Amino acid sequence: MSSSQQNLSVAELPPPKQPLPRRPSVANSETSSLSRRSSSSEQIPSLFTPATSVQTGSTSPPVSFSLPSHADTLDSVDEDIQEEEEEEGDEGTDSASRPAPILTANQYVEPDMLMGVSMGFKPPSISTILSPMGEAMPNIITLPYGKAPTFHIQSPSWRHLLKLMARLSGTRVEPTIEALTVAKDELKLRTVIQFVKIHHSASEWRTVIYLTTDMPVPPSVTNSHKYTNGDVTVLPYSYTLSPLPQLLRDGADSPMAKYYVVPATNSTPYPTLPINFPNLAMYLQSAVQVSRKAAHDGSSGLRRLALNIDTCYPRDDGRPISTDFSDTSRSLGGMFKRVINRGKTPRGRGGNEEIYDLVTPFVPDEWG
Repeated sequence: MSSSQQNLSVAELPPPKQPLPRRPSVANSETSSLSRRSSSSEQIPSLFTPATSVQTGSTSPPVSFSLPSHADTLDSVDEDIQEEEEEEGDEGTDSASRPAPILTANQYVEPDMLMGVSMGFKPPSISTILSPMGEAMPNIITLPYGKAPTFHIQSPSWRHLLKLMARLSGTRVEPTIEALTVAKDELKLRTVIQFVKIHHSASEWRTVIYLTTDMPVPPSVTNSHKYTNGDVTVLPYSYTLSPLPQLLRDGADSPMAKYYVVPATNSTPYPTLPINFPNLAMYLQSAVQVSRKAAHDGSSGLRRLALNIDTCYPRDDGRPISTDFSDTSRSLGGMFKRVINRGKTPRGRGGNEEIYDLVTPFVPDEWG
C-alpha cells in the first residue's frame, strides 16, 4: 500500500469523543466561591482591613482583620464549643471542690464601731483623730509565754471597748502551741487597763488594754512578793522580761496616762485560756464591779479602776443609753442584756454606772 493511501485512511478516521464537562457540586461551588471571595478580599483590602494599623508599642506589628475560609469557620466553631464545655466542666469541679466561706459574727460589726480601734503586738499609737481600723479583725489571737511583747487593744473609750468586744463573738484569745508545751499548768490571762490622754491640753482619753499569759515568779527574784500581793500598780512579772511599752513607762498615775493591773480576787480570778471576746468583756465588767464595791475602802487599791473611769469619762455619767443589744443577746444566749433609754443614773450608783447595763455580772465558776 502506497503512502498516499495510508494518509487517506488516517484522515478518514473519526475524531475521538471529548468527555463532557462535569457539573460542579454544591460543596465545590461553595469552596470556589469562598476562595474567589477570599482572593477578592485580598485584592481589595479596604473592604476588610482598617485604613491604619493598630499598634500597642513602637515595635508592635500591625494588626489586620480578614475573613476566614468556610472550613476554618467550621473548625473554629467546633473548637469554641469544645472549649466552652471544658470550661463549664472545670467551673463545676471548682465550685464543688471550693469550700464555702465561713461566716462569723465579726463580719456584722458596724463600721463605726471600728473607728479609733487598733490591735496588735506593736505599741499603740495615740492619735487625736479616730481613723478606721487599719488591719482586719482577727478571729484568733495567740499569746506567747514568757519573754514576749504584749498584745494591745485600743478603743476610743471604756464603754466603746466593752460594746465592741460584746459583738466580736468570732474572736478568741488563746495561747500558742509553744506556750502550751512550756507551761506546766493551764495558762491564765493577765490584763492591764490603761487610760491615755490624746494631748496634754485635751480632755479626751483613749482606753488601752494589754493582754499576756500569766507567768509564775521564780523564787530567786528579789521582792517577788510584790508581783503576787494584788498590788494594782505593779505590772505582771512577765513585763520585766521584755522592753516595756512606752505608754506604761510613766507609772500607774501620771498626768498623761493611768493604768490598772487587774488582780485576782475571789469573785474575779484570772480567766483560763482560751477565752472569747464576749466572755473577756464580762470579765472586765466584773473587775469594774469589784472596784466600785471597794469605793469606800481606803486601804485597798481596787477602787482605782472605778475612779479612773469616772475621771477620764465624766460625761458618760447619767447619759441616756440608746444602744440596742437585742441581736447580741440572742446570739450569745442571753449573756448580754438589752440596753434601752434609762434617763438619769439611779441613786446609789457611782459615775459611769450605765456600763452595768452592757453585760451581766461575771461568774467565776465558768472561767476560774
